Amino acid sequence: MTGSSASGLRNYAIVTAAYWGFTLTDGALRMLVLFTFFQLGYSPFTLAFLFLLYEAAGIGANFIGGWLAARYGIKRMLTIGLSTQIAGFLLLSAVSPAWGSTLLVVWVVVAQGVCGVAKDLTKTASKSAIKITESQASGEAEGRLFKWVAWFTGSKNAMKGVGFFLGGLLLQVVGFRYALWLMAGALLFVLLGILVSLPAMMGKAKASRSARELFAKSKGINLLAAARVALFGARDVWFVVGVPVFLYANGWTFTMVGAFLALWTIGYGLVQAAAPAVVSRSADGLSREVPAARWWSLALALVPVLITVVLALNPPNPTAVVVVGLAIFGIAFAVNSSVHSYLVLAYAGSEKAAEDVGFYYAANAAGRFIGILASGFLYQFGGIYACLIGSAVMLFICWFVTLALPTRTDSAAATA
Repeated sequence: MTGSSASGLRNYAIVTAAYWGFTLTDGALRMLVLFTFFQLGYSPFTLAFLFLLYEAAGIGANFIGGWLAARYGIKRMLTIGLSTQIAGFLLLSAVSPAWGSTLLVVWVVVAQGVCGVAKDLTKTASKSAIKITESQASGEAEGRLFKWVAWFTGSKNAMKGVGFFLGGLLLQVVGFRYALWLMAGALLFVLLGILVSLPAMMGKAKASRSARELFAKSKGINLLAAARVALFGARDVWFVVGVPVFLYANGWTFTMVGAFLALWTIGYGLVQAAAPAVVSRSADGLSREVPAARWWSLALALVPVLITVVLALNPPNPTAVVVVGLAIFGIAFAVNSSVHSYLVLAYAGSEKAAEDVGFYYAANAAGRFIGILASGFLYQFGGIYACLIGSAVMLFICWFVTLALPTRTDSAAATA
């Protein structure tokens, strides 16, 4: 293994480990906020509203974060992201149920917005680092982009699942405030590790000099971003508010709900990591992967339709139907997400990979924003049925967009 290859693998491992730590606390945060304010009597729509600024802030953070990572380097952006998350935790820990309802909601929404900025700055920097470190690798490490992306994304979601369980457990054992303090302390150790281990100028490149240049993305990136909006909106429209509230309303405890969501997310992450074994690889990196994205999108769109049909037949145990259906949904969704995460880096130019990734994950945040808003609204007025129908509609839109994805990069088309 050459020195460049070893350096690339080392930096990949460091960034992955740091993002694991971040994701663990981010998953726990979602359960802490959701369950704490559900206990205080807030409606499903208000619960969804608490997460809206978190996702809305992520749209801008992803987009500008890619530009900042290219201009100032990945290490600096990871440092800013981790520091911002710690600040968000400390802001949230200051809330008190004794405050008036309006002040309480506004404070939580703003603090969640800070955490949303932190999450997506960290995500954009971390995923951009994969493209940088993979391009540094040579010899035996060449051609590992799909595997590296799949492992990074899958392991990250497995850690997020552990975080869901951790959030429910911490809420039950130490309470909301002490849980946030413990997580802030853990992230401080992760931050110190990044400061002493990553190269200072890692990922620094020539950033776009104008808004027009920044928005000038390839056809593949633009279409994939549109598909990503629909894909993640379709997940969160029933997963964020609908499923937890539905399970709790049917007799599950907070710990049971947190444990189930944890197991689902861990399983989802494992399937993501295994996606390269499921999707056939092509020599050009696109000719088989793009059709796979299309077929898996269609398969996923059919899952919420089938769950809705079964529920409409009034089964004796509707909770079991939702649990099994969500498991099937998770398998197909994981493959879709992994293929999409690979394709954005396959379409991205290596010189400005951070900007392309930031643009793409801004679309990802936009999809989550739409899904969360729709989740609270649809569940409050139509229950789990309405959430499932909304998910199916979004997934058919995702499938339709993937039909137009190019099977060659712009550079390949130009030289053909």
